[in-house]
Amino acid sequence: MASRALEYSPADPKLALGHFRSILQFETDCSDVQADLAEGTAEFVLLDVRGPVRFAQGHVDGALCLHHRDLTAENLAKWPMDTVFVVYCAGPHCNGADKAAYNLSVLGRPVKIMLGGMTGWIDEGFELVKSPAEEVA
Repeated sequence: MASRALEYSPADPKLALGHFRSILQFETDCSDVQADLAEGTAEFVLLDVRGPVRFAQGHVDGALCLHHRDLTAENLAKWPMDTVFVVYCAGPHCNGADKAAYNLSVLGRPVKIMLGGMTGWIDEGFELVKSPAEEVA
């Protein structure tokens, strides 16, 4: 029996290079975000886009709460236009981060999604903090 994994040949490495570089321009992972936060090298604003109730129940320390529906030019005016935003939501089952990334892109803001969201953060063994939601707006 032939390999199912290789039923479709792998892409040419030059094509694969462009593809994977493109993906990495749109996404980051929990481990890289956590390392940047811990080392003080985070050159981005981390947004929890789930909303204030979920945020208060537990969120990444250092994240700000701004629901994806509230990503407006007015609510983002305090940051320069070249500020990079990293957004996350509940996890792979949630498309809130995709909606947030879309909204930020419409506004001309640079953005990446933190893969895995809260589920990924917890799976990596990283701690959450609980606190009252602090709305950005």
